[in-house]
Amino acid sequence: MTELLDLADSVVARAKEGELVEAFLTRSRTTEVKAYNGDVESLNSAASAGIAVRVIVDGRQGFAYTGALDDPALHETLEEARDNARFAGVDEFNTIASPDGVAPPDLVVDTGKLAGTPVDRKVELALQLERAARAGSPHIRGVDTAMYGDEVSVSAVATNTGVRAETESGVCYLAASVMAGEGAETQTAFWYGVGRHLDELDLDEVARKAVDRAVRMLGAKQPASRRLTVVLEPLMTAQVLSLIGSTLTGEAVLKGYSPFGERVGESIGASNVTLVEDPTDPDAFGASCYDDEGLASRRVPLVDGGVLRGFMHNSYTGRRSGEGSTGSAARAGLAGSVGVGPRAMALTPGTLTPEELYASVGDGLLVQNLKGLHSGVNPISGDFSAGAEGMLIRDGALAEPVREITIASTLQRMLQDVRAIGADVHRLPMSAAGVTLAVGDVTMSGR
Repeated sequence: MTELLDLADSVVARAKEGELVEAFLTRSRTTEVKAYNGDVESLNSAASAGIAVRVIVDGRQGFAYTGALDDPALHETLEEARDNARFAGVDEFNTIASPDGVAPPDLVVDTGKLAGTPVDRKVELALQLERAARAGSPHIRGVDTAMYGDEVSVSAVATNTGVRAETESGVCYLAASVMAGEGAETQTAFWYGVGRHLDELDLDEVARKAVDRAVRMLGAKQPASRRLTVVLEPLMTAQVLSLIGSTLTGEAVLKGYSPFGERVGESIGASNVTLVEDPTDPDAFGASCYDDEGLASRRVPLVDGGVLRGFMHNSYTGRRSGEGSTGSAARAGLAGSVGVGPRAMALTPGTLTPEELYASVGDGLLVQNLKGLHSGVNPISGDFSAGAEGMLIRDGALAEPVREITIASTLQRMLQDVRAIGADVHRLPMSAAGVTLAVGDVTMSGR
């Protein structure tokens, strides 16, 4: 990894008097294998590398990037960012990160084992997954997707203000989507497994859960509309928390995109809701020693016992708000500007197993799939509406399957109406961990 950091140093060393310069470099390799009908449908392996440079002069910020790391490319990218700054508007809060005295967490992320895995083994995992899914039940009519994927990446950032940081990350996964049928009816379902290396992937569990979830949806009908308690499976909870997390950033607050902008110190959730952004947690897939500006990662309390404690910030939003960075800078690739976002949010779990949580709910709806989530949620107003399917809960146990429904509420009400939080924390390569979550007073629209 020191090669990238050396290259970053070489760029910022060219800074002129009066300039603030930041160089962010990355290198990654991805693999994806898809199996179909007992054969390899596709095998893709790709490597990428590049640099993004920011230059700030007198409050004017210039940005440029390229997908190459040779010396001419580094020089040209710096010059392009420098030239772009000349034509930018003045913003007195434009800045790059400076060391803030926070020590990075003692994390060790070793991607060597994943990076050194032979491609043949990855191919065989995809083929085995398809075979296991096809054999999982007499009701299985086909396997839409049986795939293995992984990504290993390294990044480095340096500034002429003294920031020097490098990180690495690696994740691999298995995913299966199957079709179950009975008569003229067909239902599909999906499941996945995630790990930092192949030994952490449970192929049999991925196949079994994909099959079980498809088979249990056979006979699904559209239920009557009513208000009820909704229980979100961990993947659904992680998706909803990611949306909530996007409203708890300094960027969203400054742009007026957050329904929680003026509510620090107020109760915004039920008393059992404690939400933390913690990229120092070694079990989180988003764990890292540094954020994307090179500042040390740290634990950021967001909601404590239902009370809003604060927001995530990068250097810009921290300076503009007067609160300072929380080490939460995030980039959407080299071409994206430096934003703010969570990497490892998690709800403090409860003590109930999923079955115990169903029993505590009594009557409700277990949601195993949400559709149109991002288009159906307004992060400014908090309005929430999404297509769903799953299982009704009756007398504390799973009952008949339902489909063609919409569930609706608001993000604000959902936080206030959290009835129970499960103990089953699921780590995902997403910005939030998943957990079984019961939310009361949700509208279910059916027939």
